[in-house]
Amino acid sequence: MRLPSSVRHSSLVAPDTVDPEFCLTVRGADQFFELAYSEGARFVVDAAAKRIWGTWIPPLTIEDLSTYLLGPVMGFILRQRNILCLHASAANIAGRAVVLCGESEAGKSTTAAALALRGIPVLAEDVSPLKEESGTFYVEPGYPRICLWPSAVDTLFGTPDALPLLTPTWEKRFLPLDGVRGKFEPQRKPLGTIYLLGPRTAEADAPRIETLGKREALLQLVQNTYMNWLLNRAQRAAELDALARIVARVPVRKIVPHRDPARVGALCDLIVTDAERLFAGRGSAELRPPHLHVFSL
Repeated sequence: MRLPSSVRHSSLVAPDTVDPEFCLTVRGADQFFELAYSEGARFVVDAAAKRIWGTWIPPLTIEDLSTYLLGPVMGFILRQRNILCLHASAANIAGRAVVLCGESEAGKSTTAAALALRGIPVLAEDVSPLKEESGTFYVEPGYPRICLWPSAVDTLFGTPDALPLLTPTWEKRFLPLDGVRGKFEPQRKPLGTIYLLGPRTAEADAPRIETLGKREALLQLVQNTYMNWLLNRAQRAAELDALARIVARVPVRKIVPHRDPARVGALCDLIVTDAERLFAGRGSAELRPPHLHVFSL
């Protein structure tokens, strides 16, 4: 492209991670956005986030390109369309969206997969888009699979190669939500509750759930929206207002997982029991309280 360009964001490989380097370049007067990954995948998105071009260099394959497209590139597109997204997985429990929110490697995908193996339909993995209609927030469905590292596959299935590879060039695998081992929820669901996954611990009472004040819950959610570095000042203000409405309307709680991955079953039991208890007897009106508290940060 022979257009003026400027780098809007770049990230280097962090220690102890396997994430590739990433660079976002703006072409022209915000006419196009180029998303380039150090492994060789490259995407160009138009200003309206309606057209996408993608390319790759060997040894990457079309499967690698698809993996980027269905993950961070789609997250970028949603944010460009001003759709609020949490860095979270989500499942349908008792007809409502239960959102598992947290940083990378917090256990969002592993927990979602464990819930799926128990017959609980999964709405979204890693990126959970939210839309507000008539005072209610809904979680929109994502793509019907869950991406897992071999260690997580080993925890859930007893062997690290029990699931198919995402791509021929990468060790990550996926659980298809095709109704065989796990179910996909194709319909959006009203947001029921959000669980923030905290650091793992070896304490005897873990996993456990802790209550959060609304101010602390809001601060935590602000840090766990997807690609929030993309937002300008006006967009950040709008996002903060939306998050404040969420905190005022739905429970936000903290989960302290156990360090032992074998306790993921106990974690699932805890989430399902707590969510069902929260939802018991609640009508739709309770998701839309008449008064909204404004937080000052």
